[in-house]
Amino acid sequence: MALVLHAAGYPNKNLYKVLVVAEYTGVQVKLVENFEMGVSNKTPEFLRMNPLGKVPVLETPDGPIFESNAIARYVARLNGDNALYGSSPIEYGQIEQWIDFATLEIDTNTLRWYLPRAGHAVYFPPAEEAAISALKRALGALNTHLASNTYLVGHSVTLADIITTCNLFMGFYRVMTKSFTSEFPHVERYFWTMVNQPNFCKILGEVKQTESVPPVQTAKKPSQPKEPAKPKAKDEPKKEAKKEAKKEPAKPKAEEDGEEEEAPKPKPKNPLDLLPPSKMILDEWKRLYSNTKTNFREVAIKGFWDMYDPEGYSLWFCDYKYNDENNVSFVTMNKVGGFLQRMDLARKYAFGKMLVIGSEPPFKVKGLWIFRGQEIPQFIIDECYDM
Repeated sequence: MALVLHAAGYPNKNLYKVLVVAEYTGVQVKLVENFEMGVSNKTPEFLRMNPLGKVPVLETPDGPIFESNAIARYVARLNGDNALYGSSPIEYGQIEQWIDFATLEIDTNTLRWYLPRAGHAVYFPPAEEAAISALKRALGALNTHLASNTYLVGHSVTLADIITTCNLFMGFYRVMTKSFTSEFPHVERYFWTMVNQPNFCKILGEVKQTESVPPVQTAKKPSQPKEPAKPKAKDEPKKEAKKEAKKEPAKPKAEEDGEEEEAPKPKPKNPLDLLPPSKMILDEWKRLYSNTKTNFREVAIKGFWDMYDPEGYSLWFCDYKYNDENNVSFVTMNKVGGFLQRMDLARKYAFGKMLVIGSEPPFKVKGLWIFRGQEIPQFIIDECYDM
């Protein structure tokens, strides 16, 4: 029996994982023809393979397999003459490590961002902000690793690269615009290098990055209770409704409500954008900080003082007031992590380093920050309640 894959159509990152692995291993995988999501996956035959009715599912001579990562692992192992699982136990472990990272940190947070906007989940702005912040943190970690590595593990494509690239595809294709990904240049370089590999091109075709984040789908208002309708002739109301629809175009909502539609107000500028130009470019310092791996004091710190503009920026020490309460290490780390997430709104105007100091409790929390301007920006003090 040939390997038969039940999956929804293109574009589909979970389908891509399996088919790209099959290209690298030379394993033949046949797609089910005329698969219709919502119909084919509800049949008794399909539900025997996956009781949840989810795709993809792979039919094998020994039984079905569901979950895309599990299917990709299975196909990768069918032909032992490949390097997809590395060449040593440590490489095997690192490959599994990056597969989990790509799933839990990149894919999960991308979906938390995209699905509510696509109308597949409830849109809640604070939840979206948390998802974007977590995704940026993951991409930042990936960017640091890729600064000195062409591939995730070793010196050739592995299963980790295939799964990570397919998960990144979802983000690049749906929500991650160029302005978003430009903060992570090594991730960008890695992604475009991977999707232009021949085995990827054969499955993904030409990949284009989204130009905009999709707008939030308008939620339907709950229907209001109405008075019982009076009996009417069956045909006449329908005909009347059709005629009226042709004669009068629908009015804008503001007009229907008896309100004038206001012109959209320009977004107020951040006061920091109105300050005199500074010779210091904060992004240049961030790149120097991130990319310096050796001789940090001689390269990065010296570079900082060469760039620093005391008229356009100010430096601040940060001390936690309640260090005597920091008796549990992971709780202390969570405090710092939460603070940094809230500070993400200042990414354009600030840079900071937070430290948890000490090997035994109570732990000390300290930090050093650079802010645009001569004071801590007011919008940061307003938004970060624990400032």
